[in-house]
This record gives sequence, structure tokens and C-alpha cells, in this order.
Amino acid sequence: MEVEKEQKEVLWDKQQPPDEYPEPHTEIGAEQGVETGEDTPAATEEVTKDQKSSPNLLLQMLKAAESRWTPQGQDREGEDVSDVGTEQVVTEALKTDMKIQLTDQKQEFNKRPIKAGRRSLSRSISQSSTDSYSSVCSESSDDETSPKDKLQKTSKGLSDFCIKNIKQADFGRREIEIAEQEMPALMVLRKKAGGEKPLSGARVVGCTHITAQTAVLIETLAVLGAQCRWAACNIFSTQNAVAAALAEGGTSLFAWKGESEDDFWWCIDRCVGSEIWQPNMILDDGGDLTHWIYKKYPNLFKKLKGIVEESVTGVYRLYQMSKAGCLCVPAMNVNDSVTKQKFDNLYCCKESILDGLKRTTDIMFGGKQVLVCGYGEVGKGCCAALKALGAVVYVTEVDPICALQACMDGFRVIKLSEVVRQVDMIITCTGNKNVVVREHLDRMKNGSIICNMGHSNTEIDLASLRTAELRWERVRPQVDHVIWPDGKRIILLAEGRLLNLSCSTVPTFVLSITATTQALALIELYNAPDERYKQDVYLLPKKMDEYVASLHLPSFDAHLTELTDDQTKYLGISKHGPFKPNYYRY
Repeated sequence: MEVEKEQKEVLWDKQQPPDEYPEPHTEIGAEQGVETGEDTPAATEEVTKDQKSSPNLLLQMLKAAESRWTPQGQDREGEDVSDVGTEQVVTEALKTDMKIQLTDQKQEFNKRPIKAGRRSLSRSISQSSTDSYSSVCSESSDDETSPKDKLQKTSKGLSDFCIKNIKQADFGRREIEIAEQEMPALMVLRKKAGGEKPLSGARVVGCTHITAQTAVLIETLAVLGAQCRWAACNIFSTQNAVAAALAEGGTSLFAWKGESEDDFWWCIDRCVGSEIWQPNMILDDGGDLTHWIYKKYPNLFKKLKGIVEESVTGVYRLYQMSKAGCLCVPAMNVNDSVTKQKFDNLYCCKESILDGLKRTTDIMFGGKQVLVCGYGEVGKGCCAALKALGAVVYVTEVDPICALQACMDGFRVIKLSEVVRQVDMIITCTGNKNVVVREHLDRMKNGSIICNMGHSNTEIDLASLRTAELRWERVRPQVDHVIWPDGKRIILLAEGRLLNLSCSTVPTFVLSITATTQALALIELYNAPDERYKQDVYLLPKKMDEYVASLHLPSFDAHLTELTDDQTKYLGISKHGPFKPNYYRY
């Protein structure tokens, strides 16, 4: 402690403050000893007490300030005749005041108990908050070790998982508890159906984003009776602390943030290829898990009771399999359910697109020219958010109906090649492949930003950027500069993967709607009679969509109007729904 103290005083003495500021700090006792010959602690305390109680110093400072800022303190040529004396008074007053403060702080510091061992000054911050941040967010040498090379166990001795660091479980549990407060429908499902165990005997293998919101879903499925094994559908979206909390809670989970492509497929295979456990249900986001089981474990694929898919890309793959006659189990298309499409795709992206861009680039949107590729529900949300902040938004679209909607909403529909040289940002939202190719990237202006809000990373032709003549430079996590030979650079976010979940977070309440829809879809497929669903792709029944919505209305203190018997007869519907036919477009 004494060594640290001497080092700090040496550094302080080396500083050169301006003349009008106090001189570097010296102990009052020592200074008084030079002037009066007294250097005892009693003399120091007496001087300090007298200085604190004297009002003259404050009065002199006020008078000095007044004289410096009024005409009386200046002569006819503009020179301050009282400047020298005033500066001396102010300087001496500030010196004394600073000495008093530093002496008080030093005396207060010396009164604190000193623990054994060295203690960094940064540790004087809140112990829990510092530990939380450093443990969960910091990068250490241990983090560079691949989780596949670590042998980790939970407090109960379980080791059937592979995550970044099991020691982060406590922090992840707090994140999950926060998410539970914003996911009311899942909590209602736990209370209402937890005793019945409608998923008893279900072995669900999942491949989704590993976030606090997904954790609430996974643990809800467990409460409903299911056994779960999980992997991540995105190499950047996993929240490591949440993964640790799930593993500590007994879920076999294989995921960590920053996986390589090989790690990604290894984790999926570990989920599926267990000798002591075989799944009978799939919950997928993107179709990678379904594709892996279909290709590598065809016999297991035929024994499945059902598949639940929530993404545009995954649903498209399921319809392809159905058309080719390869889909030998029933599948539920959750993505096109009203509660998923209108709330998750639209409202979620409307808020999270701005969050992801702000966190990664600190960009100001006002006046920026932005091109949004695709005007589906995701594109609609992105365009609305950017327009509200003053951006000039263009839209590309292949569907004439969506294009007309964009025009009616006030956006100019244009081809990418027509504006690629002038826009400041390109956002892809199509779910397609090679939407932005090397030809477009070569023509983008210096400093422009490109990112993806669709599920898959195929929308931007990244392979064309990984060539010898182009240089990649990591700026910050999930932010890369791609530099051309002439010095031009573009900013690529999340390596073309889903921006909001890779670089920020998404609103928990909206994910509650999607997660509840997924849970009900699993319950429906698992408990349905064999003859109800054939080997095809189905939409969630309208009645279930309405039920999911009704579970979330109490959060807004919303009160539904009830139809009269005469009204229900007139409309030809039940008083309790469904209120719209399946073909109705919300």
C-alpha cells in the first residue's frame, strides 16, 4: 500500500497544471512545517480546522470574480489593473481549498480497513457489478481455448454439454429471470399445463438462437414434460452466460458465441447423435438441424412425430422437401402464423434494426440514404423505423404486390444497380441468396455499410470478398472493414449474418409471442391423432393463433368486446372464435 501511495504521489508531482490552477498537492502538515517550523499532526489539524471555519476566503473569491468580469476592473485601454492581485487571491484560495479537500480524502482513505494482499483501485466500484461485468463480458486467455477441449461439469456432476464457461451460470440465471417477467404467456402455460404434462415422453431436439428468451421456452418445455437437447442456429447469437445457466439447470446444450463453421455442425451432431437419447420432435430455426438429420440419420428422421419450423428459409426448405416427396413426417409452419409473422417479423425488426446498427456503427440516421432489399414483414419493419428517424429509404422488390405496398407507404421502389453508388447503407431482408453480389459491392461508395436482416447469411455474396486483393480488418466485434486496393472500404456487419441477434438483442415481449406459438405447435403435433396430419407442411390452426394473442392482452390491461348471440348468428361464427377464416390477411 505504501509503495502504491508513493507511486501515485510521484505521478501527481509530474503533472504541470496551468498557472491559475493550484500547485501539485503536498501534505498540509509538511507545508506548514516549512513555514512555521511546526510539522506535528496536532498543528495540521488546527490549521485545517481554522481554514474550514473562516468565511474570508470565499468572500475574497467572490470579490475577485466580480472585479474580473465588471468594467470597474479595467482601465481605458482594456487592461485589467487589478488582475495581478486578483489572480493571486484566487490562486491562493483555490490552493487552500484543494489542499483541504485532498487532506480530507486522504484522512478518510487512511481510516478504511486494509485487507491482506494488494487491492486494485478499480475494485472500489460495486463488487457485484464489477465481477459480473468482468466474468461475463471480458475476454481472457482462457476464453481462447475451444470449449470442445474443455472438460466441464455442473454442480451436480453432469457433463453432457459443451459451452464456453459453466462458471457464468449464476449471471445467466439472472438474465433468464428478467426475461420471464416479459414472457407472460409461457408462464401461464407452465401454470395451466404443467400438471398435465402434455409433452411427457417428448424428446425435443432444438436448433435456435440461444438467448435468455429461448431459455424461458426451453425450460417451459421441460416443465410441460419434454426432454430437450439444444444447439445454436447462429454462430454469433449465443449468450454464453445463458447457455451456462441452461446447462447448470440440466439441459444438454452445445453452443457458444463465435463458433466456427465446423464447430456449428459438430454441435448439431452432438445434439442428435447421442447413443443414449434419440429425438422424436424437432424445433428448428433455419432448417439446418432438419437437413442434418435427414442427410445423416435417415432412419431416425422417419421415426419423428413432427417438425416445427419458424423461419422463412427453413419453411422454404420444408416445402421443397414436400414437393420432392422427401418429407416423411408432418411439419408445422410457424413462420406464417399470424402471431409470428405480424409480431416477430414486423414489430421485432422495427425496433431491433436500429439497436443493432447503433451498437455496431454509432451512425446517425437522419439524412442517410438507405436501401432495403425486400418489403416483406421484416422489410416493412426496417423501413418504418429508418424513415421515422429521417433516413431517405429506397426499396428493391420482386413481388409486385409488396412493391405496390412500398409505394403506397411512401418509399421509392428501385433496382439495386440504380442507386448502389449513392446509398450509405444496404440492408437485405429477402431470405434469398446472392441478393448483393461482387458487382454491387465494387460499386458501393467508400464508408458505406452493408448488413443482413434475413435469417441466412447467403444474401450477401461473402465468398467473392474473400480474395487476395481485398483486405479484411476487424474494427470491433461483429464489425469488419473490407478494404479494396485503392483504399476504398465498406463496413460489413456480423459477417452477413442476422444483424439484430448477432450484434444486439431483440424485444423480449415479442419473442414471448413467437415462443408460445412454438410451444403450442409442439403440443399439437405430439398429441394429435395419427390421421390428423399427413406427411406435409401445415399452418398453425387459427384458434391457436388467437389463443396466443389472448394470453398477452392482460399485459396491456386490454378488454375484449364479446359478441352477442344475434351478432354471432349474423356473422356465422362462434362467440369464442375463430373470428377470421384461414384465408384472411391481417
